[in-house]
Parts: sequence; structure tokens; C-alpha cells
Amino acid sequence: MEANFKKQLEEIACKVRIGIIEGVHAAKAGHPGGSLSIAEILTYLYFKEMNIDPKDPKNPKRDRFVLSKGHAAPALYATLALRGFFPVDELITLRQIGSRLQGHPDMKNIPGVDMSTGSLGQGISTAVGMALSSKHFGDNYNVYTILGDGEIEEGQVWEAAMFAANKKLSNLTAFIDLNNLQIDGTIDEVNSAKPVDKKFEAFGWHVITIDGHDYDAIEAALAEAKTVDKPVAIIANTIKGKGVSYMENAVNWHGAAPNDELYAVAMEELTAALAAFN
Repeated sequence: MEANFKKQLEEIACKVRIGIIEGVHAAKAGHPGGSLSIAEILTYLYFKEMNIDPKDPKNPKRDRFVLSKGHAAPALYATLALRGFFPVDELITLRQIGSRLQGHPDMKNIPGVDMSTGSLGQGISTAVGMALSSKHFGDNYNVYTILGDGEIEEGQVWEAAMFAANKKLSNLTAFIDLNNLQIDGTIDEVNSAKPVDKKFEAFGWHVITIDGHDYDAIEAALAEAKTVDKPVAIIANTIKGKGVSYMENAVNWHGAAPNDELYAVAMEELTAALAAFN
């Protein structure tokens, strides 16, 4: 990837993280850890990969994205706002009464949201349905989804995976955010789905394993995905809470908002990281 463009993406991802922290702090609730871990993936999808137009968010030929781990909505909202779907200033209305930016994505009220998600396991199923529709009607759009590693403990995920492979949905790409933590502890402690790669392979998917914070790796994986005639699972090794020192690899930041003091620490770190790009 060209160095200047990579720098632009890195800067956008930093702004996504700032938006996440601002929104969760203002709401005094939310899920920062698993939102911060997917900033690079969302940035690459929305600013490089997907065929989308903020001025025409319902274009039937657009690519689709489904945030199957819907509790990571702060990351999606920050990405959509920076991409121009709605004003960035709206991010601080997260979870407020009267705001359209509720705790989970709402396709009826938020421009750019293709599916309302929240109940874990259901997002991947709807993504499979979208990919099947695209194939059936010859619309030729691609579908992308992000699942949590805790989420894939849901049986519905594997029903969807089986169906997608059976129908050869080569227009479907699923990122698995493998940050190794979920609400109650590590995935190994709770109910490990490992080896994740072997499970998806057994269900008939093409599997690629990457560093989920590396743009070159994300780009190469998505290029490889276009060369196979089956659905693709990209196992993205990530750091939960990435970008905020005290949140990194800390399970207690799965679903908690920083107080004013910790908010100031996070913003100091992120604004310093952002300033380094100039």
C-alpha cells in the first residue's frame, strides 16, 4: 500500500477511536473495548474497499456491511460520521433520549446502517441472506460483516456458516475480531471456539489469518478473498481496547464508560497520536 494513503487511513482510524471515546463518555455507557479493536477494519472497508456513497445511502447496487457484533456500534457510528453519512458532532448524542445513535445500530433511522443488530449471531445470518439475494438477482454487490470472537459461541453463527458455504457465497466476507476477550473474561475461560480457523475451514469457508491492525494485511486479505469461489473468513488478531493504554487487553472495558478523569487520559493519548500524523 502506498505510504501516504496508509498514513491517511491510520489518521482516520485514530479519529474513529476519538469518536468512540467521546460518544461512550458522553453516554456514560457503551462498549469501548470491542469498538476500539475494529477501527482499522472499519476504516479500510469504508474508506477504501466498499462501493458506497454517503449521498445515496440506499442505492440498491451498493455493497452492504453488517456489524454482527452490534454492541460495537460506537465504532460504526464514528466511521459513518467521518465518511460523511451524518455530522461528526452527533457522536456525543450516543444513547441519549431522542438521539438516533442508540446502543445498537438502527437501520430505520441511521444513514449508512444496512442492518439493525444486537442479538449476537443474527447479524451473520442476515449478511448471508443479503449475499444470497445479490447472487440470486444478479446485483453483484458484496457483503461484509464483523463478528466477535465471543459471538461465534452462538450456534446460529455456524448454521449461517454452513448455509453460506453450501450456496458458495463468494461475495460474502466475514471478519472475526479475535481479541480473545468477551464480557465475562477470556474466550478460553468462558467457552472457547478455538481453533477458529479450522472450524470455518471445516464448514467450507476460505480462511485467512491476519493482524487486524495492519492495513497491508487487510488489503492483501481482501484481494485474496476475490480470487476464491466460496465465502471468506478473515481471522483478525486484534487488541481489545486498542489505542487507549489502560483499556488494552482489559476485560473490564468490554462494557464500561470512562469517568471524567480516565476520559481525559484517553483523549490525551489519542490526540497525541493524531498530532503525530501532522
